[in-house]
Amino acid sequence: MAFTFVCDTNAVKEGGMGIFQAGRKSVLLVWPTGGELKAYRGRCPHADVPLTDATFNGKVVTCPHHQWGFDSASGKCVTHLVRNVLHPYELRVEGEEIQVDLGPAKAPRPQA
Repeated sequence: MAFTFVCDTNAVKEGGMGIFQAGRKSVLLVWPTGGELKAYRGRCPHADVPLTDATFNGKVVTCPHHQWGFDSASGKCVTHLVRNVLHPYELRVEGEEIQVDLGPAKAPRPQA
């Protein structure tokens, strides 16, 4: 696992969320009210659009483009009977840093 710094621990509070850049990827951090901090890919799995302007009510993340809602604890869609889920990232807190594992790095493209 290769964990990458996303933000400081004070950037997201319980009941809140934030979108952060980690390299070329966007990361959605959500902290459900009464739950644990979670990290997801910062794009809606329904239409692959950024969740930059998404709203969060402490439990459900709502995509602004088509109003699809996702449970912040599980990532499952709660507004439609579909299998779409937010893509989770492994998360850890090291000291004052929130870090996520964005998966294996892509191999560099061969030179032409």
